[in-house]
Amino acid sequence: MSATFEKKLSAAAGGDFRSLLTAAFDAAGKHSGEVEVIRLTDEDLQIIVTSADEAAGQRLLDVLIALGFEDSPELPVQWQKASAAGVAPEGFYSTTHHQTEVLDGAVWQVLPQQRMDGCITRRAGGLACTKLRDVQVGDEVVIGLDGVRLLAESATETRPAFAFMSNDVSSERRAEVQIRAVVDLARAARKSGKKIVWVPGPVVVHTGAANDLAQLARAGWVDAVLSGNALAVHDIETQLYGTSLGVSVSDGSVVEHGHSHHMRAINRIREQGSIEAAVASGVLKDGLMHALIERQIPFVLAGSIRDDGPLPETVMDLIEAQERYASQLQDAGLVIILASMLHGIGVGNMLPGNVPLVCVDIHPAVATKLADRGSAQALGIVTDVGLFVRTLREQLVR
Repeated sequence: MSATFEKKLSAAAGGDFRSLLTAAFDAAGKHSGEVEVIRLTDEDLQIIVTSADEAAGQRLLDVLIALGFEDSPELPVQWQKASAAGVAPEGFYSTTHHQTEVLDGAVWQVLPQQRMDGCITRRAGGLACTKLRDVQVGDEVVIGLDGVRLLAESATETRPAFAFMSNDVSSERRAEVQIRAVVDLARAARKSGKKIVWVPGPVVVHTGAANDLAQLARAGWVDAVLSGNALAVHDIETQLYGTSLGVSVSDGSVVEHGHSHHMRAINRIREQGSIEAAVASGVLKDGLMHALIERQIPFVLAGSIRDDGPLPETVMDLIEAQERYASQLQDAGLVIILASMLHGIGVGNMLPGNVPLVCVDIHPAVATKLADRGSAQALGIVTDVGLFVRTLREQLVR
């Protein structure tokens, strides 16, 4: 809607915000206007009312004020300089993953590089969503809530595939139906020139789906892979020894001394110097990591305290790993998390709320935890990861 009428309204604390919002949306439908929630807490409800027609907008405003809303003046943001590196001023505004606008200099400006748990800074280059550790002495930082509004997306308006299942995690839904929705999202991301980023756990290898993901990579449906040491280790173990965690991938039998295969795989790659060198020398002839290197698809392996080895490419510096993850998430149009709660939560915290995020896990609690981000663009699918990737490959790779 091209709005000629726009007003910010607020509701007094202590009211029934749920009922008030329902009445507000009903009124907007009757009076050719729109209502957008910009802040909703236990103590505060703020909305933006817009209309393409000034007279209709005024009628809607009168109705909303009669319901209990109050005309709320738009106050600009308040700035305070940081006095120490890595320390924001007391009362700094902590960002969410929802698209945010800042009223600075009488103009609403979109906050770039949106992410959760950052702060809003102003430097010579303009506004920025800055991690706490990156705050510098003298940076101007937003404090308080004035002059900040959130633009939460609607699943039904922006992503039709999410309309019937967003934020709805159930093992009773047909996986085929949900996978078709993900296929549509992947095609939409590709059509719009956005990246498809995958966050797979080692279960992808254990379930035999790594080869399917490799085929998707070779067919152009993988633009980046964000994972940990274990994914690459077990993928390489499978290619060198035919096992995953010492279990034969061909018949499921436990192989004698198979418990050492993943360590032998790590040792072989370290001998070569890197996974890329192992591909170049012919030591590693196939598999997911081979496909990523062959197609020059970027991947980031974030290390942890439990990692064996690790592989040469594994990033053991936590801050560096976070930075590399965030870099690959830039311009993402779809993120698919496959049975990796640890890395999935990290990615979810870095991702703007308007980017579709799909979490696939056999455990409902994990899918729920990752999908329940307060975003209309998060979808949890409870199913076997191997089945999901295989079916997705069958529909995308012809």
